[in-house]
Amino acid sequence: MGIALWIVLILAALIAVGMLYEMLGSRRDARLYAGAGRWIAIGRGARLYVLEAGSGEPTVLFESGISATNLNWRRIQQSVAEFTRTASYDRSGLGWSSPCRTARTPANIAAELHEMLGRGGIKPPYILVGHSFGGLVMRRYALDYPEDVLGMVLVDPMRCEEWPPLDQARQSELERGRRLIRFASPIARCGLTRLAVTSLFHRAGKLSGQLAGAAGSGGRHVLNRITTEVGKMPREVWPAVASHWSRPGFYAGMRKHIESIPDTVREMHAAEPIRGIPVTVLTPGQSKPLSEECLRRIGNRVRQVIAPASAHWIHLDEPELVIDSIRDLVQAATAPSPVLQTSLSAD
Repeated sequence: MGIALWIVLILAALIAVGMLYEMLGSRRDARLYAGAGRWIAIGRGARLYVLEAGSGEPTVLFESGISATNLNWRRIQQSVAEFTRTASYDRSGLGWSSPCRTARTPANIAAELHEMLGRGGIKPPYILVGHSFGGLVMRRYALDYPEDVLGMVLVDPMRCEEWPPLDQARQSELERGRRLIRFASPIARCGLTRLAVTSLFHRAGKLSGQLAGAAGSGGRHVLNRITTEVGKMPREVWPAVASHWSRPGFYAGMRKHIESIPDTVREMHAAEPIRGIPVTVLTPGQSKPLSEECLRRIGNRVRQVIAPASAHWIHLDEPELVIDSIRDLVQAATAPSPVLQTSLSAD
């Protein structure tokens, strides 16, 4: 038997072992980390994973950034659940939910969220909380189902004017995302991504720029996510984040989200303002505040609050600011009306 054939056989065996490692690892992770929530069928064989906590009304719904999952809200959800009911979930294509079946535009995602809430018995009224891309999804939900919504908190919502096709300057970021996915998707199926990501997370406190540089643009991207986002999350969720990033489906879901950004921008740039619903917009101190024109495009009852110590992840940098903003809306929604107060005083 020739050397070349031996090499082919060895490589085939390694790939088979890697695929088995990935399959067993995914099953193990689901048993370890997904047990706190439940899956809700939304039709056509698709299921969304939702994590609920707390009790009372209104229900606070959390929507994550473009490649994030319910884990991004863990600390805030635990705090908000102390005074009302909460629900966070994974969009199709991310976390523990089913693969994407439609383009990842706010309209499609909002429709899936509405279906999940109805089938899952998570009844309105809602206060919507969305970060970054999730802010656009929550705006769309409020426009399509205004009767369900009492208020909104938008945490540094994605600014359409900064992304293609309105602004081609950031096209390179989309291309970088596509390159990362092309690199990660095939090796994830062979278990190599699971091995690499798990190693990175276990050594998160010791990672160096040299290590990330040696891994290329993909390694630098993962390092940046760990140090600027995941590193600010509760350490107990790190293994679950590593699990999500290890699965081949995660990269397929990311690709769908990135490919839909131009359509998302077109859809939400042309969207009508939200009428009659109070909206709090939290803007990082490191970013330029939204102009009055931009705020009017969001809605007619919008107030902007600057988070002085925050970058893009305000809910991780200044979680109390987000929690207080949610509490204010909950209290306003549950306060007795002036008519009821007058009636009670007369009695």
